[in-house]
Amino acid sequence: MKNIAKEVNKLAKKYQDYTAENLSKMIQKKSLSTQEKDAADELQKQMNEAGFDEVRIDKLGNVIGRIGNGKKIIAIDGHIDTVDMGNLDNWDFDPLGGEIKDGFVHGRGSVDQKGGPVAAVTAGKILKELGLTNNITLYVTGTVMEEDCDGLCWKYLVEEENLKPDAVIITEPTNLNIYRGHRGRMEMNAEFFGVSSHGSAPERGKNAIYMASKAALEIEKLHERLDSDEFLGKGSITVTEFISNSPSLCAVSDYAKIHMDRRLTWGEDRELALSQVNEIIKDMNAKAFLLDYKTKAYTGFEYGMEKYYPTWKLEEDHPLVQKCAEVYKSLFETEPKIDKWTFSTNGVTIHGYYKIPTIGFGPGNEVLAHAPNEKVPVEHLVKASAFYALFAMEY
Repeated sequence: MKNIAKEVNKLAKKYQDYTAENLSKMIQKKSLSTQEKDAADELQKQMNEAGFDEVRIDKLGNVIGRIGNGKKIIAIDGHIDTVDMGNLDNWDFDPLGGEIKDGFVHGRGSVDQKGGPVAAVTAGKILKELGLTNNITLYVTGTVMEEDCDGLCWKYLVEEENLKPDAVIITEPTNLNIYRGHRGRMEMNAEFFGVSSHGSAPERGKNAIYMASKAALEIEKLHERLDSDEFLGKGSITVTEFISNSPSLCAVSDYAKIHMDRRLTWGEDRELALSQVNEIIKDMNAKAFLLDYKTKAYTGFEYGMEKYYPTWKLEEDHPLVQKCAEVYKSLFETEPKIDKWTFSTNGVTIHGYYKIPTIGFGPGNEVLAHAPNEKVPVEHLVKASAFYALFAMEY
């Protein structure tokens, strides 16, 4: 593997400017969730220019590029939607400028998460130049709507496009470390139903705000006693929104709602999380429930799923983890750090629902995800493109 690793590194370095400029072009295409068309068109163009055997955009708007036609199927995934820019006063440069300067590509999405799929396009170019083994089919997917509903894109790819790889690399930022899992999450609401009365005589009614407030304080206590996993860390729950209603501001509230963000560690699932909240509200006129997501993609196609995103991890001795470590050592002549993401990724469906072996390796530091002054080192893009190419040749 060492000889071919040298060739791959050489080509990744040769195409350094090519990769950085492709990322700059992608950053300049603003692509909030459900508004990714311009970025999808640009990525499709880049895949065609790199010599992919087939490139298309599916009904949901995902870009799917293919190289090879072998029995062993590998996918390299990166989402092309981003969050918004936030307060522009917090940025030192144009977040949509895509400036290449001082060894970095600057702008929204450089880290989260356009750098990954762009590096995978360069990997495809390297593979076409060196020649991919005949028994491999490589897919590079530029997926959509991840920021709004992580994993929805891969639910579509598996269930509607029948794409079921033998292994998937997620290119979310890992700071060039190898990540083998992360906590799951779910979004819940609890609704509280009171009885209104005149504000001058609140004792005649039943105040939904008081019920919801008591529940919120108990949820704060619940967070402290949630389980922990040695690798993934502790589960968490927090109230992120509080809404109430009453006939008037001179009347007792007869309705309140709280929204909860629940992070699930190993061994926790939706049934457990819902039961914990239901235990808190069992003596109240209230109900807790999991939320659904359904919306129209930029293509006009409507699709959705439950807002339950399962926990997943691979064991450190899993063959996929070990192969990635072997590839890493061959390319970079050092031991990789094997770790986990703090946030959630498309792995929630790829591995969480469909049990497809999944690993993470991506350019950029996740601390810059969703943050102002987002930028990715060009060196990371070079190393990521080399890693993806050699992995595809050696898996």
